[in-house]
Amino acid sequence: MTAPYEPRDAADVSQLISDYPLAWLVSRDFHASPLPLLAETGANGSVTALFGHCGRRNPLVADFRADPRGLVLFTGPEAYVPTTLLSKPDWAPTWNYAVLRFTVEIEFVEDETKDAIERLVARMEDGAWSTASLGARYEKMLDQIIAFRAHVRSAEHRFKLGQDESAGGFAEIVAGHSDRTLAAWMEGQAKR
Repeated sequence: MTAPYEPRDAADVSQLISDYPLAWLVSRDFHASPLPLLAETGANGSVTALFGHCGRRNPLVADFRADPRGLVLFTGPEAYVPTTLLSKPDWAPTWNYAVLRFTVEIEFVEDETKDAIERLVARMEDGAWSTASLGARYEKMLDQIIAFRAHVRSAEHRFKLGQDESAGGFAEIVAGHSDRTLAAWMEGQAKR
């Protein structure tokens, strides 16, 4: 049995990263950049690393070369839940959300830079566009970019998606909330 606000299983964590790939990568010197990342998982489905790339001039590169430890923060579906959604007069408003926090160790994998870009393009474009469209410009761009793998050392996740609501209150929130993505995530956590 999981704690009230933990995701039900490893697949939920991977799904959040897939649906919301833009994360904050933060160094111990507090430089931070929003970067799209791809999850790499182990045999049990848990996230073992996050794969991405950034500009070589990004201050994070120097930071992580000096100290590879950092933090990755993902924000998934989130929204305010107003009192008007519930028929219970003494219910207080809240905020529902799903967030991921990974403590990581960064490894620069320069020889995987092209792969990092190609994998991200394949994931995001789904065949609608390819880097071949860039022609000679692509090779020049690659010189300015470096791939990295953020090896997960620890993880904390909170999926506060109505688990503490009564069955009736939960149903009212899901039925009436204007953010249908949040409602779908709430239902997904409740069905397992």
